[in-house]
Amino acid sequence: MLEFLWPWFALVWPLPLLIRWLWPATPVPPQALQVPFLERLQQLSDSSQASHFQTKQLAFLLALVCWTLLVGASTRPQWVGDPISLPVSGRSLMLAVDLSGSMKEEDLQLSGNPTNRLNVVKNVLQKFITRRDGDRLGLILFGEQAYLQTPLTFDRKTVQQMLMESEIGLAGERTAIGNAIGLGVKRLKGLKESERVLILLTDGANTAGDISPKQAARLAKQAGVRIYTIGVGADEMLVQTFFGTRRVNPSRDLDEKLLQTIASLTSGQYFRARSTEELAKIYQLLDELEPVEHDADVFRPLKPLYPWLLAAALLLSASWIPVKWWRQHSPKKLQL
Repeated sequence: MLEFLWPWFALVWPLPLLIRWLWPATPVPPQALQVPFLERLQQLSDSSQASHFQTKQLAFLLALVCWTLLVGASTRPQWVGDPISLPVSGRSLMLAVDLSGSMKEEDLQLSGNPTNRLNVVKNVLQKFITRRDGDRLGLILFGEQAYLQTPLTFDRKTVQQMLMESEIGLAGERTAIGNAIGLGVKRLKGLKESERVLILLTDGANTAGDISPKQAARLAKQAGVRIYTIGVGADEMLVQTFFGTRRVNPSRDLDEKLLQTIASLTSGQYFRARSTEELAKIYQLLDELEPVEHDADVFRPLKPLYPWLLAAALLLSASWIPVKWWRQHSPKKLQL
């Protein structure tokens, strides 16, 4: 629809007519000249006056149109387009996923078949990302170093694709939990306090990095970042050895105490995922702890129209110049 930002400017439109009425032009006194061919000169004068009157009428009409265009431009007309819903995020979630060598342990099952921990994480996390409609999501992959794979974005498909393309050992064989937290805090810093959420998933202990996990957690607390930590890995599994089947704990290196401390320092929570089902329930619980905002902002695109009115006024006023010049310099023949 059409909208005017300053409609009161239309009140100045009759101003030129008011000025002309209050201050009329001073009439030019007639001049007398005796000539022997008065009758023919009178005819030519009448013709010239008629032409001059038409020119004045055309000039007045052109000036009126230009003035109307200028007044119309001063009202700042704009075209308001159809409303467009924009995704509004109550949360900006940064997902940190461990790609260290221990993630290749096949102690979990997917669809009844044994598989490594990363495949289970990919399967469950994909569904979690799909449910976060309207949230901004980012992805950090960490091993010996932490890398920002995907910055915060509303494009959930890209985040899913980057997650599915990740491979064990891509960031190194060891685990730098502190670096992952530090990178997440850096990317979340400056956002609204309610939006600063980091979900960190690992299956081991901190064995690398330039900053300790506790120090990074303190920095997260100062920046107002909540951290939810997830320890993934089964408590026991059967392995075949030379002496037969033996029951082992594949998660013996998992530093649960550290993950609990990190979550406690940042007002988050620690979760333990011993199976695919438990991991899925954890991400469903995170949906409840950090709900998606459903109230969307509405954006109406605005297209200003006043430049077109100004351009039309300029072209019309410029078009009068050659017309006036031609009328003044066109040859006139006087036949006596």
